[in-house]
Amino acid sequence: MGSASLPQRRAVLAGGLVATAAAITGCSSTADARTAAPKATPAAAASTPSSSAGAPPATPRAAFDRLMEGNKRWVAGALQRPHQDLARLKAVAEEQDPYGVIVSCIDSRVDPELSFDTGIGDLFVIRTGGQVVAPVVTGSVEYGPLTAGSPLIVVLGHQRCGAVKASYKALKEGKPLGGNLQSIVEALRPAYEAISKEKHADPVDAMIRVHAQRTAADLRRNASLAPLVKKGELAVVSAYYSLDTGRVEVLSGRPAA
Repeated sequence: MGSASLPQRRAVLAGGLVATAAAITGCSSTADARTAAPKATPAAAASTPSSSAGAPPATPRAAFDRLMEGNKRWVAGALQRPHQDLARLKAVAEEQDPYGVIVSCIDSRVDPELSFDTGIGDLFVIRTGGQVVAPVVTGSVEYGPLTAGSPLIVVLGHQRCGAVKASYKALKEGKPLGGNLQSIVEALRPAYEAISKEKHADPVDAMIRVHAQRTAADLRRNASLAPLVKKGELAVVSAYYSLDTGRVEVLSGRPAA
């Protein structure tokens, strides 16, 4: 996804989205750097292990593999902590080129950057209660693939999700939650209805998994993202994070080799 593919990618946008998104977020990014030398300065390169540093992955499978390798290190307690120093911050201060978008919950026990052993400038991370995706969140998800050429999106559900548990209870008992919390409940209703058709030993856990898979499927069908998925330039993966072990389990959308 170098400079030759960038115009095609940005052509997917409706008129003016790139400029609008950049103005709103105040962020700058480039996909051209995927074919260039790593942005890290010599100091950063010296302090960062080579196996998890260097140029960002340019394909969905390469990005996926790097994330999963990082998760294996997290589970094994063998963290490399790449790109986690001031030199890295300085190296990406003017431009960013993240290789993945993570859509996860706000839960304080879930930290994608730690769980995938990544660092500054590696990931766009979007966190909402129960990783619910509404229009403004969808726009944030689109930002990575459409403006930075990020080849991977991961929708990351997690064990014992409080938002899903509360929504399950509210829907089962027919008692709406207060304030804007009910908007989360309504967004989770399709997953609740899906799991209610069968008996589950742990219906809340089943709902967490179904919601992550449904959200990923919806993003694959997104009008702006679907063309990239079809061309093999983008993968949308649903996954489940274990609070007991720290392990990330892939549920659907694993990129082809």
